[in-house]
Order: sequence, then C-alpha cells, then structure tokens
Amino acid sequence: MGHAYTILFGFLTALIVVLFTMPSLIKVARMKHLVDEPGDARKLHRRSVPTIGGIIIFAAIIFSFALWFPGPGQLKLPDLGYKAMYSSMGLYYKQFKFVIAAMVLLFFIGVKDDIIGFSPVKKLVGHMVVGYILVVMAGIRINSMHGTFGIYELGQEWSIAFSFFVYVVLVNAFNLIDGIDGLAAGIGTICAVAFGCWFYLAGDVPLALLSAVLAGALIGFLVFNYHPARIFMGDSGSLIIGAILSVLAMNLVDHDITRLPPWLQRVPTPLFAMAVLAYPLVDTFRVFVSRAARGVSPFAADRNHIHHRLMAHGLGHRGTTATLYMFAIAVILISLLTRDIAPTKGLLLLGSTAFFLALLPFIVPVREKK
Repeated sequence: MGHAYTILFGFLTALIVVLFTMPSLIKVARMKHLVDEPGDARKLHRRSVPTIGGIIIFAAIIFSFALWFPGPGQLKLPDLGYKAMYSSMGLYYKQFKFVIAAMVLLFFIGVKDDIIGFSPVKKLVGHMVVGYILVVMAGIRINSMHGTFGIYELGQEWSIAFSFFVYVVLVNAFNLIDGIDGLAAGIGTICAVAFGCWFYLAGDVPLALLSAVLAGALIGFLVFNYHPARIFMGDSGSLIIGAILSVLAMNLVDHDITRLPPWLQRVPTPLFAMAVLAYPLVDTFRVFVSRAARGVSPFAADRNHIHHRLMAHGLGHRGTTATLYMFAIAVILISLLTRDIAPTKGLLLLGSTAFFLALLPFIVPVREKK
C-alpha cells in the first residue's frame, strides 16, 4: 500500500503544480508575445495562442519525480536481501541520473525551438547527444524481441542501433501528432497510464512513479489545452513526452515479468509496448510513406495526418480527439486479447487492425460542404 501512496502522491503533485502555475505562464507568454499566430494554411487555430506550455510540464515532472522518488527502504521486497536490494537501487539511480540529464538537454532544445527556432542540423545533433546519453550511458535499450519474427537476443551493436532508432522515432512521432487541441497531451496520458499500471503490477515503483507524474502533468495541462486551447505545449513539451515514453517502452520490453498477474505475463512485452504507442507510430509511419510516395521529404509539413482527415469529416477538435483517444485505448485492449497467440501472429493481427482503423477516415469519402 505504501508504494501505491508514493505513486498517487507523485501523480497529484504533478497535477497540482501544473494547475496552479500554468495560468501565470499563459499571462507571461502573452505579455512577452511568445505566441503562435494563425495564418498558416496548416494551422487550425484562429487566434494567437502561447506555445511554451512544455515549460510547466517539464518542471512538474522533474519536481514531482525527484520529490517522491522512493528510497531503499520503500523498495525493499520480501524476497530480496539487503545486498540485492541496494544493487537494484544502484541501477535505478544510475539510470535516472542520466535520464534527468537527457531531459534537461532536450527541454532546452525544445524551448529554443519554440521561442526563436532551431536549425534542423543543430536539432539533429541534440537528438544524437540525448540518444547517446539514454541508450549508451544509461543503458536503456532493447536487448531481446522475445520471439517476435523469430528474433530473441540482439547483439550489443544491434541493440544500441535499434534502441537509438526507437528513441528517435517516438520523439518525432509525438512531435508530429501535436496538431490539434488536446491530442498529444491526451494520447500521452493514455500511454502513461497504461505503462504505469503495467509497471505497478510488475512491482517497479520508480518506473510506475515516472509514468504517474507524466500522467498527472498531462492531465493538468489538458485543462488548459483542451479545445479551445489557451496554451500549446510546443516542442519543449512534445519532445519531453516522446523521450519519457521511449524510456518507459524500452524498459518494459526487457522487464522482469514474474510479479505480473499470470494472464498479463502471457502478453509479449514488445507487443504491449507497441500497442500502447500504436497511434503515434501508425500515424507517423503512414505520413512518412505517403510523403515518400509523392516524392516529398518525409519531414515536410502537410495536412495529411489522421487528425486532419477526421477534422475534414466535420468532427471538430473535440470529436477528433475523442475518436483518437478511443482508438488508442482500443488497440491497447486488443493487445491483451492476443496473449495466447504466438508473438509474430499477435503483432501482425494487432498491426493490421491498427492500420485498418487508421485508414478508415481516408477510405470514407469526405462530404462536400454546401
């Protein structure tokens, strides 16, 4: 029960920090004209909106996580001796030391991009450094695919390369889906809650706490970001969300599952991690393939995302976000139903279902406005 209270207090602290400090940031952003102006054909808002909400999201996550991070006594388990317990704590402190360092660097990259812009080359260098800190220095990487496509253990070089790829994809995926009010924050909340529940059931308090403070910060942010948005998270927010979720996903894939309920142990960890992140992954993959097929740079901005298509169908901001929330939850629930299927078959079933649902808005013709 003590662990549950630690996680709950972390969640509430992050939520309260955002709720009480965001109004002041909105006021300052308007005074200093740190806003996104309408006018671009790709933009869906019709008034100026502050773009630096990620500052408070980041502050709430770091403050709450550091405040409630469990000490050795809180992590002591009945089946662990003191030596094993302190060895485990050493690994946690080593990992999170580098995670916080990487988050601070990524945060400043995002803030600079939000306020004065950031050249693509410098931004790429920044991602390379952050990826190196997380994957190499912190050792957060995927070492096995657990039989998916017949792949089990990955060699060190493949593990580092693949994990680096996962980090880059997820960070950019969350940056790309931040296109309408409440979407990135809502999807991030769903992902954080799903990961948090899994880590709590697995007995991993630090990672469950990290998931909880992320969820708390994003729910607080949604109060100000849900349509009509009073503030946007900007790159300083979307990059942090993508990076934290990549840390959670890579930790989950190779995590000890012996403390999970028997029914959840049968769900392959790579499958569950991909199901939780299905929406940003599917949308990013579809957009990149579409742009490549048209001979356009994969990073060229357009209005070809799933949320743009749903808006074209007349669902509006709230209807679109609600639909995509249900999509994200549905894919997670479907992954739990594939626990008795071979990993490769389960992934193919889940992937085909997710892509079919994602393509439906493009299959159904848009009605002409009278």
